[in-house]
Amino acid sequence: MVILFQDEFSLSNTATLSATWSPKGQQPKVDCKQAKKERVTGIGSVNPITGQLIVNFEQTGNYKTFKKHLKKVINHYKDKRKIIMYVDNVRFHHAKKLKSFLEANPTLEIRYLPAYSPDLNPVERVWWFMRKSITHNRYLSSIKERIAKFWQLMSPTLKPNETLKILCAINY
Repeated sequence: MVILFQDEFSLSNTATLSATWSPKGQQPKVDCKQAKKERVTGIGSVNPITGQLIVNFEQTGNYKTFKKHLKKVINHYKDKRKIIMYVDNVRFHHAKKLKSFLEANPTLEIRYLPAYSPDLNPVERVWWFMRKSITHNRYLSSIKERIAKFWQLMSPTLKPNETLKILCAINY
């Protein structure tokens, strides 16, 4: 059995401004030229026990792209008898069309987190780490560059790893 936590995130070529340290009296400057805004949706699932991440990028988040991600997860964990995936309550996670897909794939079980509770979803901390590392106060001219930075940072997490295990640990 494997337990996963899933969520979507968006990436764009724009810099996200964030608090930062600088010498007293020297305001930091972040280049934020914007000729054309580009955006993609990432769909990811993390195994908090191993720290392994499964991600794919789509033009938008909807029932079809979520189902595509579910197929990728099922294929990745084809040796497991049961995959339990916790998701939030975005509308397309409850799509009626999903019911027949889940019935045809009984190894996958979808469970819903309580509404408005991102603090209970460990993958949210993975997205926080990613944003701090590649989007906050960092300008890139294209979404292609941003996705390349994403994979540069996150490629080691496609295999079990300690970084995400630590990030996913709930410490209350």
